[in-house]
Amino acid sequence: MLVGALAFYSCDTDIESEAIQKLKTYDEQYYKNLREYKKSDHAVFFGYYAAYAPIEGVEGYKDPASWGERFIGLPDSLDIVNLWMGIPSNDPSEVNYMPIAYQDMRHCQQVKGTRFVSHTDASWHTEFTYNGKKWDLNVDGEEGLKAYAESIVADILKYDIDGTDIDYEPRGYWGDGGVRFEILCKYLGELIGPKGIHSDKLFIIDYYSERPPRSSGELVNYYVQQCYGFGSASRLQSAYAAVNWIEPSKYICCETFGDYYENGGVAFTEADGNTITSPVWSDPVGKGTRMYSMEGMARWNPTQGRKGGFGAFYFDRDYYSKTGVPYYNVRRGIQLCNPSIKE
Repeated sequence: MLVGALAFYSCDTDIESEAIQKLKTYDEQYYKNLREYKKSDHAVFFGYYAAYAPIEGVEGYKDPASWGERFIGLPDSLDIVNLWMGIPSNDPSEVNYMPIAYQDMRHCQQVKGTRFVSHTDASWHTEFTYNGKKWDLNVDGEEGLKAYAESIVADILKYDIDGTDIDYEPRGYWGDGGVRFEILCKYLGELIGPKGIHSDKLFIIDYYSERPPRSSGELVNYYVQQCYGFGSASRLQSAYAAVNWIEPSKYICCETFGDYYENGGVAFTEADGNTITSPVWSDPVGKGTRMYSMEGMARWNPTQGRKGGFGAFYFDRDYYSKTGVPYYNVRRGIQLCNPSIKE
């Protein structure tokens, strides 16, 4: 009995290896199909992502402890990532040195076809440095706006990213009824976007209530409206109707997971009065439950035609979905918006 007890005690102290969750891997045909899908004409998912960088005030780069803090942990089918915390650099001498994020970004671009855009500002920002000179839009006039456009594109080309999303929520210098922003759009449109020299680089404008200028229509790839807390298809339709000069295929409606991440948005009602979630890919939430706005935006289209896409601000938080499925609401929304083909 003593020997048995000692043997039991010995076994109880053995060190067991801990199971570490690994990312799924796929063959080259899968990634080729994925890249082709990203190139196809479809409604895209656009998201603002911040988890790859340290929180504000923390120096150095992040050594991620979770796949939820890495670009390679994002859903494969995600189309466009707004680099909310800056463009990752692989140069140790630069303030935006983020080697892990940089390598992950390159992998996602090259292998998955995911596109990354810088987050730039036409809301309050007026000072910047370009070609070794400090500029101030308050004093440099149209020459400064031209230089600002060139500086944005210079960063796109330097870091080999896929374009820019310029945030238009005007106040101060930019709060002039859109005159200065229209000039900036003209210069940006000569360089990137459908009419630009670098037409493979995306020109995106995001806005809240102040509408972008009509003259930008042919210059821009996508317009992202911050439809934060919009709980019905009728409200989305009204928002689009106010800018119906924008082609439906360029219009992206965007929810915020900065506030409404727990359930995947706010309670949502479709145009026909439906409030019940789709039975498609309903587990683990369950069929017949309340619909929320991430799903609602994925399913909604303007009456004028198919939308350009849908998205979320701070969709990082959906990694920790209460369902236990990382990015559940984002992944499910993409599937509802662009159902996979089953042969």
